[in-house]
Amino acid sequence: MFISFEGVDGSGKSTQVTLFIEYLKKMKKEFLLIREPGGTKAGEDIRSILLHLEYKLFPETELLLFMASRSQIVREIIMPALKEDKIVVADRFLDSSLAYQGFGRGLDIEMVRRLNNLATGGLVPDLTFLIDVPLEEAAKRKQAQEKNDKIEMESLDFFRRVREGYLEIAKAEPERVKVLNGLNDIELIHSEIVKIFEVFFRKRAR
Repeated sequence: MFISFEGVDGSGKSTQVTLFIEYLKKMKKEFLLIREPGGTKAGEDIRSILLHLEYKLFPETELLLFMASRSQIVREIIMPALKEDKIVVADRFLDSSLAYQGFGRGLDIEMVRRLNNLATGGLVPDLTFLIDVPLEEAAKRKQAQEKNDKIEMESLDFFRRVREGYLEIAKAEPERVKVLNGLNDIELIHSEIVKIFEVFFRKRAR
C-alpha cells in the first residue's frame, strides 16, 4: 500500500507524517518512509542542487531534477518495498510537482502529468492526505522556524497558486486525495488520518 502526504510549506504535513509513522510502529505494521526529493544517493545529491541558494534554476530545470529524483526512488526503493507488501509512506510525491511546478511555477499542467507518468512508470499513491491551511497561517508557522529553504522563501502569491493547485487535484480525485483542515488540533487531524487509513486498509484486505 502506497500513501503520500501533501501540503504547502507550513501546513503541518511533516508533523502528521511523524505521528502516522508512530501509529504504524505501534500497530506493528511493516512500512518504509521516504521523502522527496531524496531517499537515494542520487536523489540526495539532486536535493542538494535543488535547495542550493546560489543556483538560480529555471522552472523547467527544477521540474526535471525533481522528476529524475522521483524516477530513481520509484525503481530503487518504492517498487521493491511494495512487492514485499510494505506500507510505503511518502513525504511528498507526484502531486507536489503538479502543485509547485505546474500551478506554482506556471508550467504546462499536462506536460507535468506526462513527465510524472514517465518518472513513476504510472505508479500513483493509493491514498493521499492533503493537509490544508490558509496561507496566512502557513506563513506565520514558517516565520517561527529558524530558517527556510529556497522554495519555502517564495512569495505569498506563489504559495496561493500552489494551494489552489492542490485543492484542484483533490477535487478531481476525491477517492484518492483526502483533504484535512490543518487548523484543527494536531491530535484531531491525526485521528482523522488513522480512521481514513483503517477504513481503506480493511477494504483492500477483503
